[in-house]
Amino acid sequence: MMGSENDRCPPCSGTKRPGNTTFTVGLGFGVVVVRNVPATVCSQCGADWIVDDVAARIEELVDDAKKSASRSK
Repeated sequence: MMGSENDRCPPCSGTKRPGNTTFTVGLGFGVVVVRNVPATVCSQCGADWIVDDVAARIEELVDDAKKSASRSK
């Protein structure tokens, strides 16, 4: 049985599966790296998708890093 359209990767048509990814953001003064982020990952090309609630938590971590850097100046 074929998976639904939502199970297919838009860029390559590979199969999307639950997994983990690494999120990296450059802040100008440094880099924030968050490893083992729950995500949906394409088994063929490695493209990844992070759900909204996880992305919101990552955004909080990045904001905390920015605040911490501004306090240490």
